[in-house]
Amino acid sequence: MAKKVVDSAIEEKLNALFELQKIDSEIDKIKTVRGELPLEVQDLEDEIAGLETRLAKLQEENDELEQFINDRKNMIKDAKAAIKKYTDQQKNVRNNREFDSISKEIEFQGLEIELSEKKITEAKGKIDHKAEVLQASKDRLAERKKDLQIKKKELEEISSETQKDEEKLIKQSEKAKAGIEERLVIAYQRLRNNSRNGLAVVSIQRDSCGGCFNKIPPQRQLDIQARKKIIVCEHCGRILVEPPKVAEKA
Repeated sequence: MAKKVVDSAIEEKLNALFELQKIDSEIDKIKTVRGELPLEVQDLEDEIAGLETRLAKLQEENDELEQFINDRKNMIKDAKAAIKKYTDQQKNVRNNREFDSISKEIEFQGLEIELSEKKITEAKGKIDHKAEVLQASKDRLAERKKDLQIKKKELEEISSETQKDEEKLIKQSEKAKAGIEERLVIAYQRLRNNSRNGLAVVSIQRDSCGGCFNKIPPQRQLDIQARKKIIVCEHCGRILVEPPKVAEKA
């Protein structure tokens, strides 16, 4: 009697795991329909954020160059005013020493003007170069924003079609997990995470594991069909289950 109770408990676990896999596989199908769209949307959003940061930095550098040019223009203005003042003073000098001293000041201010004009030319060259980079970045940003709108629209359309089904299946999956002991759920989830196709529980197909397709010895197949213990594939570690009778009728 005790053996029958144990066998029954194991069979219930196998049925629960098989049903959980069916539900999660349906969720996987929905995600496959969405494909790589969520990742593509995220990648585009990240790229757009990066471009916006780059544009802000370029604009900041541009503003600094404009301010630098204005400062140099003011220096030129001040230097020209100083030259005028010194030139007027030269007319009233009392000796050669004063004349030479003022001449040196005028020469110095002239050099300041030349240096400022050179710096302004260099800064304008940098602004012209940055203008090209800025425009290219703006064009790229506008292009990627259009791409993002298209991808988001595609994702919204697909999500609206599948959202209700997915939410319903997720609830079913959580309910199914609640009825299975925690250690089995953890093992099941680990197998799913390590599997490309998300299969942790599989049946025998053509005398082979339904996950890795390696051959299963006849005696082991009989043990799986007996449904009296939890058996895993010796090649891939997936849980091997004989589908419940109800599943076969369906």
